[in-house]
Amino acid sequence: MKLPAHLHLDERGIPYEAKSFPPDTEKGAANVARVLGFPERQAVKTLIFQVVDTGECALVMLGGDQNAISGNLKKAIGSRNIRMAPPEQVQEATGYVIGSIPAFGWQPEGFRSFLEATLMNEPILGTGAGQWGEEIMITPENLVKASGARVVNLTVRE
Repeated sequence: MKLPAHLHLDERGIPYEAKSFPPDTEKGAANVARVLGFPERQAVKTLIFQVVDTGECALVMLGGDQNAISGNLKKAIGSRNIRMAPPEQVQEATGYVIGSIPAFGWQPEGFRSFLEATLMNEPILGTGAGQWGEEIMITPENLVKASGARVVNLTVRE
């Protein structure tokens, strides 16, 4: 089964490995990593943040065991007034429901995406393919290429 995220990669000649896991797996990056047998750090969480003043949304990608430092996140996005986007806004912005937002393939021109810098040190990353039960294994460099993400420090205090 080819999902839009797979087609996005295929059209650009970006290598990846498609993996499946049981759809009854409990939601969360840690659970996907455990079921597929890779470290939680390598399971990419795709989070949608919203700039409250403007309504702009941005994709923030972190390892499954990471949390962004608020100041770093605000600096990257360029606003002090941000929040996690509510579920209806996430679906409107991405076309996907929370829990399996792919890191690429849906962003309109100008949409901003950010990848936590320490993930560039990992040999491989897993990201949702847009449907729960489907994962894409991809190198960090190819994830950046596919998503157009800016690599930024989101988790280390400066």
